[in-house]
Amino acid sequence: MTAPGPTGERLQKVLANAGVGSRRQIEEWIRAGRVEVNGKVAQLGDRVGPRDRIRIDGRLLPPASREPVARQILVYNKPEGEIVTRVDPEGRKTVFESLPRPKGGRWVAVGRLDIGTSGLLILTTDGELANRLMHPSREIEREYAVRVLGSVAPATLDRLCEGVALDDGPARFDSIADLGGEGANHWYSVVLREGRYREVRRLWEAVDAKVSRLKRVRFGPVALTSRDRVGHVRDATAAERAALLELAGLPPEAPARPARRRAPGSRGRPASRPSAPAAPYRGPRPRKGS
Repeated sequence: MTAPGPTGERLQKVLANAGVGSRRQIEEWIRAGRVEVNGKVAQLGDRVGPRDRIRIDGRLLPPASREPVARQILVYNKPEGEIVTRVDPEGRKTVFESLPRPKGGRWVAVGRLDIGTSGLLILTTDGELANRLMHPSREIEREYAVRVLGSVAPATLDRLCEGVALDDGPARFDSIADLGGEGANHWYSVVLREGRYREVRRLWEAVDAKVSRLKRVRFGPVALTSRDRVGHVRDATAAERAALLELAGLPPEAPARPARRRAPGSRGRPASRPSAPAAPYRGPRPRKGS
């Protein structure tokens, strides 16, 4: 193992850059004793070099797989009924079964959505990017469309924005917008800057309001559009990638080379015109009686 000092890089950073997992996940593995370096159980803060042998759960990580992978970023409109985990003991479907195979590394989810929550989920092969976007210090806005059983009094909505006590500390919404609705259900748009476990649902439950549907429609600068149907997965656009990197405090990517256009009269398909940008997703339209 490379001695601590200016040489080598921190173990969790090397593995995160290789797309093995997010830095937070890897730190949990190290604390649990699942990572070894040169036959010894790794410790947080260990540094490694190219010649060090790294094993995770006893499996050797080949040196080639430790090289930084080309960054990939996906935008996925998760349906209800899928869970954000790799292996489920109960055999339920996971989001990773619906994703294309990455070109290198593996997909790391930026945050989680519970099994009953649908909507925007960002995934990347860049563990460092995922870790930065999930870190509480970033205070990144998350926007949700929420369907609540019955209407909620204005005083109660004010209370949700002022803050209520949850089991793991106080919490609040940054804003609440009334989206309307008739009959038994009412839609609201809520924004908050945390990603605690089931926080949106627990906030409403704290004021005796029952959530019947929950969908995340935006994470920071990335929002679902009218083209992102349920279950649809796509590559993040260049603008979305740039905005996420800036938000995470990472350097911008080198601009892609423009595609070469064919000369008039040459064979092959003509260059297609760029399509108009899709309208941002503003949440579901309330239906009469819904």
